[in-house]
Amino acid sequence: MIRSISTALATSLFALTALPAFAQDANLCGGVGENGQWLGGDEASSDISSSPTYIEQMALVLMRNEYVGLFTVSEPGDYRIEAQGRGGGDTVLDVRNAAGEIVASDDDSGGDAASRAETFLTAGTYCASMRSFDGSPITGFVRASRMDQEALTAGVAIQDDNSVSGECDLSVAQPITLGEPIANNWSVQNVYSLRLDGQTPVSITAENPDADPILTLFDPSGNWLAENDDFDGLNSRIDMAEPLPAGEYCIAVNLYGNENVPITVTAKEYDAQEVLMNLYDRGDASPPLDGSHPVKALGALQTRLREDVNVGSNATWYTFDVSEGGLILVEAIAQGNGDPVLVMYDDLGRQVGYNDDAGGSLDSLLTVRVQPGTYLVAVRQLDSQTQGFIRLLFERYVPARP
Repeated sequence: MIRSISTALATSLFALTALPAFAQDANLCGGVGENGQWLGGDEASSDISSSPTYIEQMALVLMRNEYVGLFTVSEPGDYRIEAQGRGGGDTVLDVRNAAGEIVASDDDSGGDAASRAETFLTAGTYCASMRSFDGSPITGFVRASRMDQEALTAGVAIQDDNSVSGECDLSVAQPITLGEPIANNWSVQNVYSLRLDGQTPVSITAENPDADPILTLFDPSGNWLAENDDFDGLNSRIDMAEPLPAGEYCIAVNLYGNENVPITVTAKEYDAQEVLMNLYDRGDASPPLDGSHPVKALGALQTRLREDVNVGSNATWYTFDVSEGGLILVEAIAQGNGDPVLVMYDDLGRQVGYNDDAGGSLDSLLTVRVQPGTYLVAVRQLDSQTQGFIRLLFERYVPARP
């Protein structure tokens, strides 16, 4: 077990000893893992398949940032990844494989606003990202372990008429078919069955923000496979990229919100390209600059540039070029109703800036120190139901010369 404090900033705020080693691969986990820290202290000690006990780090995450912990799996199996904030902090946890695909995501399944993901992982390297739900600073622990090792969080068991203590009763399940959505009030129906005739990778979603649904998937023997809450806003999604064997699977839906509004449940074949497009649309990863995803090129940013865009919850992307080091300011101002979100990446896919609310308003502001190169900026509405005009301002400042 490793207990040491780390920070989500590139520069430490205070002196610490025995800090874990950083990763060096710019492409690890789709770029997310480049500045990640090994949960076991170094790569050799971060294999949770063979570790004699759980591995964890304590992290200080500053405003609109995230901590990324790295671990490896040498033997495929079921594992538990958790994040817990101190002082009631509300954590959000994403687990990505080496290619950058999210294999597990959770908000509150650890109980008391903590995050907990229990999922099957194949051999490889993984990145566990912890951030706060509202973007405020947070101090918390990230832990990776086998299922037989001590848990960090208490966990939340599903409790309803059809699903008790994490079990799923197929006798009361409504059958669903791949590609055919079903909508029911939770109070009427909250257990579903999915029959697969052959090995199939699947994606399952539960949608209605007013219900704030939680998804849990069980295999044909009743074993827990995966759980998710708040993948896209308050909607939930489980992606099983590894093909599931043939059989009848059970899907349990729980909720935090209104039990008398319809929750749309959809199961479909997993599409890796769709997963990537969703990441780009949410601004969670930057698209390639090869024309496969729409990105508007603004060219060289000289001093000041203004751009108006009508945008919804799917991000609109821009690129601009910087010829020398300096400071970039990007501002998003709602024209009427709206709550814009800004995110900025360098051309290697590393996030260099994120902001939602600035200056006590719903508008957003980024101030980023840059080096010569190409940068990408995404803007979207925070609320999935909002569509409206956003005015963007790009300003470039250069260091004063003697």
